[in-house]
Amino acid sequence: MKPIILSALMAIVNCTTLFGQTPNLFAPGAPGADAHWPTAAKNGFGTANSLRSKVWFTLAEGVMTEVYYPTLDVPNVQTLQLVVTQGNQVQTELEDTVHRVEVPDAAALTFRQVNTAKSGAYKITKTYLTDPERNSVLVDVSFETNHADGCKCSIYVYYDPSLNNSGMHDSAWTDGNWLVSADSDKASALTTIEYGFDNAVNGYLGTSDGLTQLRSAGTIARYERADKGNVVQMARVRVPSGLAQSKMRFTLVLSFGRSAGEAITNGAATARKGFAATRAQYEQGWHDYTKTLPRVEPKYQQQFNMSVMVLRALEDKTYRGAMIASPSIPWGGGPNGNEATVSGYHAVWSRDLYQVATAFHAIGDHATANRALDYLFRVQQKSDGSFPQNSSVDGRPIGDGLQMDQVALPLIMAYQFGRTDWKTWLKHIKPAADFIAAKGPATIQDRWEEKPGYSPATIAAEIAGLVCAAHIARMNGAFTSARAYLKSADDWVGNIERWTSTSTGPYQNGRYYLRITANDNPNDGAKIEINSGGGSYDEREIIDAGFLELVRLGIKAPDDPLIVKSLAVVDKLLKVETRAGDAWYRYNHDAYGERLDGKPYDGRSGAGRLWVLLTGERGEYELARGDTAAARKRLDTMLAFANDGLMIPEQVWDRSVTSDSAFRLGSGTGSATPLAWSMAQFIRLTLNLKSGRNLETPAIVMNRYRDWKANERPK
Repeated sequence: MKPIILSALMAIVNCTTLFGQTPNLFAPGAPGADAHWPTAAKNGFGTANSLRSKVWFTLAEGVMTEVYYPTLDVPNVQTLQLVVTQGNQVQTELEDTVHRVEVPDAAALTFRQVNTAKSGAYKITKTYLTDPERNSVLVDVSFETNHADGCKCSIYVYYDPSLNNSGMHDSAWTDGNWLVSADSDKASALTTIEYGFDNAVNGYLGTSDGLTQLRSAGTIARYERADKGNVVQMARVRVPSGLAQSKMRFTLVLSFGRSAGEAITNGAATARKGFAATRAQYEQGWHDYTKTLPRVEPKYQQQFNMSVMVLRALEDKTYRGAMIASPSIPWGGGPNGNEATVSGYHAVWSRDLYQVATAFHAIGDHATANRALDYLFRVQQKSDGSFPQNSSVDGRPIGDGLQMDQVALPLIMAYQFGRTDWKTWLKHIKPAADFIAAKGPATIQDRWEEKPGYSPATIAAEIAGLVCAAHIARMNGAFTSARAYLKSADDWVGNIERWTSTSTGPYQNGRYYLRITANDNPNDGAKIEINSGGGSYDEREIIDAGFLELVRLGIKAPDDPLIVKSLAVVDKLLKVETRAGDAWYRYNHDAYGERLDGKPYDGRSGAGRLWVLLTGERGEYELARGDTAAARKRLDTMLAFANDGLMIPEQVWDRSVTSDSAFRLGSGTGSATPLAWSMAQFIRLTLNLKSGRNLETPAIVMNRYRDWKANERPK
């Protein structure tokens, strides 16, 4: 069957002719059921390595989930999947097939979903990529049955748009062979370029959408339009009579634009180019980049390449240097997705951007690393020198918390990247360093964005940031500022144990670092309230491994007695052995994760799970200690934590037995996947092992404090 000529398709506007029977005009049941964002556990994420194509896709549970356009903080899709009917049976890919993901090209962000019917009646294979020249996602679909005469079934395309980061304000209609939806200045257009559609229905979720009709009545009443609600579009793939259905192949094109006409125009151009030509162009764009990457041990190379490509794909194409934390909304983001949400991870954190930029710097991609620092300084930084809790990709602040490590980490980046010029010093380094010296060492929020007080991890970043700022100040002749920064840094080094380690705690004979102290007295028994209903505890009972930042940033030696004692407490309280290897909780009694019964975290209650990046941080500590074998073991564990699409998650499951069969010990949860921080940690640990040292440890800090004694001040 030759492809339909797209120009002819666009000219067909008489739906009676195209779809066989006259449809009803307006769908009933407005506005439809609540919208809900899909799982954050993505096993595929892709975009073209091109600035012209401002569209990104995500994959999970056998279907396409959020599609971002025109920036990485605007999701526009909830689900795109196939529905198969056979007799009175109605099956969806999401619910009625067994899913797996393949990576057909190890050097490109091309992903393939293979969905096999639980009944064994058919197999659906879908390959995803985007058009490097425009805002289109292409899906090559193969439908196979075990019977020579086919499965006597119908195949529908089910599309649930959620344009403009909200699910309740869309309108949907049919324009020729296109299913079109729009919300304000965002529009999408969906077609199949081989066979076309029939039996199209534009309805409201749960009331008049095509899938609800099929399940409740076994037939479809067609609706031409649904306005201002949670709309769903569905249409049957039109198979010509006489075509054997034992194996069908067709291509879906989903395009976006500022208007319906622009979306259709983009889609028509992509369709004319076709899947094969687009794929060649898409993969060549990634090949040109991956061939520049360092070579690492063969067992790590594919995951290493994937981690780098994902980080590169997480950079926005309009606001350069803005790299989001994850293309996901953990646990669906709350009760519904009706309105635009800020609960997802598609925002920019200074802390996460530091992790990503240092990974790019380690691989030698200094241009990308410096774009990240430029973004922090030129877009995010406030007039007082501080940085927002996080921001949209255009720099608009989202959170209002003050996290002092996020003020300090850009200063370390500037030193590491050699950004020591006068303008950078005066406009960016000095304001941030002055802010730290005036406001530190306490923070309003720790690195877990929850608690105020004195945090070992935060103070480590502040000390290192001030030392790096002092170096840049001296280079620019600002000796008074340099002396002031070093005085603060030295004072804080001399007091950090007194401020943040207890001598009266219930573990390890009472001597160890705490997660955070409410004030500068870690022995006063102050209460700490765990977020998300985790309970109230004596702060001496709550520990984390944040003190390892003192080693990674060059302030403490890895064999420092208090570091070693504190690690013993961490391993006793926070470590879990999984089949992949050891993993750690953020802190004891953490409540940020699935609830005890395995149901999604709802913002009010949960149970913290194991954080993958902490395994990488332990590996960096062990490398600093000189235990290369132990560090390599941590890298192997991180490798095993990646899912079938090579996405490394934020959290993995911590229990052998659970009421939810979807979770296995050591497998990803409904947390953010892929998490940029996790992927960056894998890259850094891989290259640090290759180099035999932690490349991101600032030498100027380590040299100053290597032989530090509490009663001595460095010169």
